[in-house]
Amino acid sequence: MRRPSSTFTSYIFCFFYLLLLHPQKMSMPPSSPLVFSVRHCEPELIVPAEPTPYELKQLSDIDDQEGLRFQLPFIMFYSNSNPLMVHKDPMKVIKAALAKALVYYYPFAGRLREGRNRKLMVDCTGEGILFVEADADITLEQLGDTIQPPCPYIDELLRDVPGSNGILGCPLLLIQVTRLTCGGSIFAVRLNHTISDSLGLVQFLNTVAEMARGSCVPSKQPVWQRHILNARDPPRITCIHHEYEMVNNNKCTTIIENNNMVHRSFFFGPKEMRSIRKQLPPQLQTCSTFEILTACLWKCRTIALEFDPNDVVRLSCFINLRGKQRLKLQVPNGYYGNAFAFPTVLSKAELLCKNPLGYALELVKKTKAEMSEEYLRSVADLMVIKGRPPYVTAGNFLVADTTQVGFSGIDFGWGKPVYGGPSGAIPFVSFYARFKNNKGEDGVVVPIRLPLPAMERIQRELLKITQEPVDQSYGIMPTQITSML
Repeated sequence: MRRPSSTFTSYIFCFFYLLLLHPQKMSMPPSSPLVFSVRHCEPELIVPAEPTPYELKQLSDIDDQEGLRFQLPFIMFYSNSNPLMVHKDPMKVIKAALAKALVYYYPFAGRLREGRNRKLMVDCTGEGILFVEADADITLEQLGDTIQPPCPYIDELLRDVPGSNGILGCPLLLIQVTRLTCGGSIFAVRLNHTISDSLGLVQFLNTVAEMARGSCVPSKQPVWQRHILNARDPPRITCIHHEYEMVNNNKCTTIIENNNMVHRSFFFGPKEMRSIRKQLPPQLQTCSTFEILTACLWKCRTIALEFDPNDVVRLSCFINLRGKQRLKLQVPNGYYGNAFAFPTVLSKAELLCKNPLGYALELVKKTKAEMSEEYLRSVADLMVIKGRPPYVTAGNFLVADTTQVGFSGIDFGWGKPVYGGPSGAIPFVSFYARFKNNKGEDGVVVPIRLPLPAMERIQRELLKITQEPVDQSYGIMPTQITSML
């Protein structure tokens, strides 16, 4: 084994990290901080196991928008549940599997460069992806519920390699595998979001898992074909896109940016979801968990941030093109690029806060209904016409549902992960992930970043909506928000 390059002692302080906020109660802090060491080896590059084409491959106009030019971390925690794999080293197995998978997904081993008008393309150089080997002197059982997002020690379980986190000219994937003393392991990955979405990443990781279990050929062949989601010729904006509107810098922005942020999570199990559904009129109680949970969180978050009554607040839902059979536009099976949009709805803050939950829920349903072939085409055209504007953050709450993406099914040979999904929220964006709590309840965990006073207020609001008697008054105040395009 390489000589460890550093040693880290992880102190998980109870108030800021281990306060795992449950809508029913706040967990009590531990009697003492959890302390463990992580020893990292020097990073290395994993290159394709065989020669691959040297070529330039353009990203789509959905891929290379400004709002996706960042790194996105995910993490998976594994016990060692397969007795046949007890004596196998996960490092050797996974590194060999990565090299084999990169033969088929060779663009991941390349580097991004910009062309004319900042158009992104992959220079398929075969330079490889970054890999870090590490060991932690702790067991999975000792970590307990702290494996749920937000992961308080993500910086050590996915250590940033200096000079690797840029968008251009840097590795497109950073992977760290950490052995645990119990025989389990932690697999963490950082993705350059322009190259792939979470579904595309899971497709690649499932190929790695297949190779680790002995396969020689992927069960699903990767498909590039990024031209499918390019702008039309000539480009034309045919839909209203509130998510890309120019918004003046006002309290909606500074209320978050000018405050110290805290990072916590909320768990919604069957009991919490039943309580929230009871807040709705009968015709809305059958809506999906995503729709109801999003309406609840948007309303409670807006109340917690104490916007001015006339402030316009937004909700953006990430909606993937895959699996939408009603849409004429389809990407091929095996496509691993970004294939989503995030339609956005508006409301006056006062209307959202004072109306019953059904008001917010109807708006959530509206934003999902916006997704269509024409809408996604219009987004690609807007990127070209307006020079790839960033998405609006002022007064906006962006949500992405990863519960069905497939992280929980990735098996490198040691069994499926105890938890697999996002490592936490990012500013303005929350991810929904599947999680089983220490009571054995399956549910959805939602990490959120907010200023501390707002975090305390949102917890109180969630307590109200899951515990208090239901007011059966479903009257909704009228509203009309016009586009600012």
